[in-house]
Amino acid sequence: MSTLAELASQRTALDEVAVDHLMRLVASWSLLSDLAFSDLLLMAELADGDADDLIVLGQMRPNNRATLLSDDLVGTTHRSEWWPLVRRAFAEGVRVEGQTQLAHENFVPVWCVPVRKGPRVVAVLVRLQGPLRGTASLYERSYLSIFQRLCDMVADSTFPFREEAVAGPGLPRVGDGVVLLDRLGRVEFATPNAVNALHRLGVYAPSEGHTLAELGVKARAVERSLAYGLPTLDEVESGHDVVILFHGVPLLDGGVATGVLTLLRDVSDLRQLNRIVLSRETAVREVHHRVKNNLQTISSLLHLQARRSDVAETKTALLEAERRVRSIAVVHEVLSREPGEEVVFDEIVRSLVLLVEDTVLALHPVEIVVNGTLGVLSSDVATPLAVALAELLTNAVEHAFVDFAGGANDQVGVVTLNLHHDEREAVAEIRDNGRGLDESFSLEYSTSLGLSIVRDLVRNQLRGSIEMRSSTRYDGGGAYVRVSVPLERDGEG
Repeated sequence: MSTLAELASQRTALDEVAVDHLMRLVASWSLLSDLAFSDLLLMAELADGDADDLIVLGQMRPNNRATLLSDDLVGTTHRSEWWPLVRRAFAEGVRVEGQTQLAHENFVPVWCVPVRKGPRVVAVLVRLQGPLRGTASLYERSYLSIFQRLCDMVADSTFPFREEAVAGPGLPRVGDGVVLLDRLGRVEFATPNAVNALHRLGVYAPSEGHTLAELGVKARAVERSLAYGLPTLDEVESGHDVVILFHGVPLLDGGVATGVLTLLRDVSDLRQLNRIVLSRETAVREVHHRVKNNLQTISSLLHLQARRSDVAETKTALLEAERRVRSIAVVHEVLSREPGEEVVFDEIVRSLVLLVEDTVLALHPVEIVVNGTLGVLSSDVATPLAVALAELLTNAVEHAFVDFAGGANDQVGVVTLNLHHDEREAVAEIRDNGRGLDESFSLEYSTSLGLSIVRDLVRNQLRGSIEMRSSTRYDGGGAYVRVSVPLERDGEG
């Protein structure tokens, strides 16, 4: 289905400013629909001059009444003679009230409100009123009175507001609770849900005729809404357990605020849940931070022990163990900075490259080049994969260019790490332009501890596959390694 902006640009002559105004109206007109207990349509004039000369750009159904329109009319076109009141609203620029007959329905009351942007009528807001419940209650009469005041603002080009969305996603709705303030900030009426919210704040006295400040409610944002004629949003807390969201919508007459429609929502449970989630995320980050510190301590101890050893093989083994521990610490360091159990693997790759460059002493100049990305991975995948890549990069830098016969002695060796992924698997490819693998090489029977670790991590822990071979001279020679890791485990999404 086409959006309002697409329909307006393709089928009408409305300019960008007018379309932006209508989009802001549609973003906030759920408030109007609920206050009117009615279906709303937004109709504009077509630009192509066909027999149909009106188009429906938007449609809204009320949350507190049954809809009169079961079909989606957005994008449909209509002739003016089917909607004479809409045509009058366009021509005269005033609100037109009357009745219209829906398809296979009786006549229903209808309001046609001109939507102005500056001096122009750019669209018409059509209210199709459903049946009220017998005699209208005090709250229904108050809602309809507020709706009429907002319709006057629509016709006067002062609603919707430019500064802030009203009744958008996440904001209080009419059913959450309504408090109507007069031009002096005194409460004219409050719905039962609003009274319950005030009780949560410790306000039990009758609110009518008093300001919020007199009732002990420090809703300064609502006061600013009345003073400056702008919509405001504020949270009022009582102790550590109660949080009430206040959303002030000023009611304007001639640009002057004559009252404030205040919508209230009790968000105590939501804020408590947010605090629990934040506390859990903080605890998880702290755990990763401590694990990282402990691993760095172990790494330092291994390094000290290696320096004290006089046996070359022992020193090499200790330094290799230190590097493996540091590669695991890199993952926990990234996890300690981000909430959750997922990590942006690009940050780990950058740290791994620096780690290999700092810890490996190659007799030949070597450059490591990284292309592509693996995106976001879970820590269960990131940790063993980081260790495996660190081993493979180290192996390439240390062994690929021994007795390098690729050319002049000053030729730089290049190790390329190519990364890519899709929804099913993550793939890492390592190429070098070195001497390649021996003809007798077999990963299955390798005597190298590092390659044995990589093989077991990839196949057993990551349930992936690994391939190692020499590249042909057409591929630049050297060795080629491909690691593929599934991102979907059996029985998991």
